[in-house]
Amino acid sequence: MTDDPSLADRPPGSDRDDGDDLALHVPVLARVEGEGAMHVEVSDGEVTDLRLEIYEPPRFFEAFLRGRHYSEPPDITARICGICPVAYQMSACQAIERLRGVTVDGAIRDLRRLLYCGEWIESHILHIGFLHAPDFLGYHSGIDIAADHPEMIEGVLALKKTGNAIVEVLGGRPIHPVNIRLGGFYRTPSPAELGALVPQLEEAKLRCIDLVRWTAGFDFPALSQDYEFVSLRNGEEYPFNEGRIVSNRGLDIDASEFERHSIEEQVPHSTALHSRLADGGWYHVGPLARYANNYDVLPAPVRDLATEVGLGPVVTNPFRSIVVRSLETLFAIEEALRLIDAYRPPQQPHVDVPARAGEGWGATEAPRGLLYHRYRTDGDGILTEAQIIPPTAQNQPTIESDLREFVTGHLHLDRPELQRRCEQTIRNYDPCISCSTHFLTLTIDDVSKR
Repeated sequence: MTDDPSLADRPPGSDRDDGDDLALHVPVLARVEGEGAMHVEVSDGEVTDLRLEIYEPPRFFEAFLRGRHYSEPPDITARICGICPVAYQMSACQAIERLRGVTVDGAIRDLRRLLYCGEWIESHILHIGFLHAPDFLGYHSGIDIAADHPEMIEGVLALKKTGNAIVEVLGGRPIHPVNIRLGGFYRTPSPAELGALVPQLEEAKLRCIDLVRWTAGFDFPALSQDYEFVSLRNGEEYPFNEGRIVSNRGLDIDASEFERHSIEEQVPHSTALHSRLADGGWYHVGPLARYANNYDVLPAPVRDLATEVGLGPVVTNPFRSIVVRSLETLFAIEEALRLIDAYRPPQQPHVDVPARAGEGWGATEAPRGLLYHRYRTDGDGILTEAQIIPPTAQNQPTIESDLREFVTGHLHLDRPELQRRCEQTIRNYDPCISCSTHFLTLTIDDVSKR
């Protein structure tokens, strides 16, 4: 496991115009969810223009929600993403339950945590095996990896199947679950239904340990940044649904304060709003942030494996996020086994969430990072305002900062290799581009009134 020293020794490419000027443009990024582009220009050895261009049409989910009944956001927002629908459902439920003053605890809380385990497993594994590993191994796709490493891809598929199985048992189906509602579930599983998952999870645990060791053996390009890591933390368990929003630089706030500390702004090249802290700085959400802010509450076997593969309690090289995702997958498997073993069915599958006027906030940890929802309703329970801030929108300035640092430090690479490494830099974040395109400020110039 090394930061790739061979990159520093690579001779300049013959296709470079000269040693100081270049332009890289990737009109469609491959192996990411959604459609985006990358544009980089360098003049006299300095990066003069750099854009992660998100050009998917805005999806206006906040507008769709206005005028809807307060019970509907968990089902509507689940359709934002086919990879992480649970994250949107859980953030929506949390925000509206808080608006109503409802606390969900006990077995229902544990089942929600188990559901999130399933989503983390299937989402992380899809990214690790099919979207990100090809970058490190020199393959075009995960399918190409299978030709030379069939046993590893078989293991990846088995792990993803395990995550899907958990979501299906609790959610009614593996994609866009239909069994989730405010206050809990329409139906809760029997102990036998959850117990049937245990053999699959036990096998998945062994496969995931191998996966961690496999990813830790990749060559990692050299890049380290002084990130402000932002994530949930409650001090007792690795975060899924609950906790305060904290950072490694002293941020410690309730979800209700988030919009005062994270400021959204529109930029010309993106249909996703960029998020920055109130002081103007960018920040980092996702596996590296969760890991840094919650390393002390990881189970001992996960921390021991992290030490074995050379990771300390903080990881600042974004290329190593693939190893941290593997460790988080192992944690999710361990946590699923623990929750299933402790499960005792609740008397009722949900608690009542009555209609009430007010405002509520929710933040949970989607696989890609912190996901924030805010809703306001009137006395009839009709939504009058909705705000959703997804992880990729928050990370977009950070991704651009990584690209700037990487390009500046690797101008000696030939153009095809530099372009490939830039795309890899973006994929470090497993960007969910479609999730990020919620809003666009629209200005209409009526020429008839000129």
